[in-house]
Amino acid sequence: MGFIKMLIGIPLIIVILVFAFVNNDLATFNLWPFYIEITVSLSVAIVFFLLVGFFIGSFFSWLSYAPVRKALRCQKKECRKLTKKQEELAKEVDTLHENIKVLKEQEPKSEKISLGVRIKNLFKRQIKEKTQN
Repeated sequence: MGFIKMLIGIPLIIVILVFAFVNNDLATFNLWPFYIEITVSLSVAIVFFLLVGFFIGSFFSWLSYAPVRKALRCQKKECRKLTKKQEELAKEVDTLHENIKVLKEQEPKSEKISLGVRIKNLFKRQIKEKTQN
């Protein structure tokens, strides 16, 4: 985008400056409410009014993006809060993982019973219950 601005802006500035400096006639400006007359070269007046227009446009552009800048500040603030919260939760998760490891180490190791043995025990229970009834 910057390249396109330069591609359009530089020739436009050159044309305006050439136009301003070719017109060296004197111009008289009346400042109406104060009854002041100013006589300056037309080229100086053209360059002055272009600069004034540029600065006024820049100012209004800056003002129009004020809500965007405010929203960006709020999002950055929220991002910092969420980052802190995430770090706290990550520490808590690490602590919980360590607690799980400690509990697993403390738990007595029991032999794993195979599926076949479990099924046999199930049938033995059912037979014992039938005989007792």
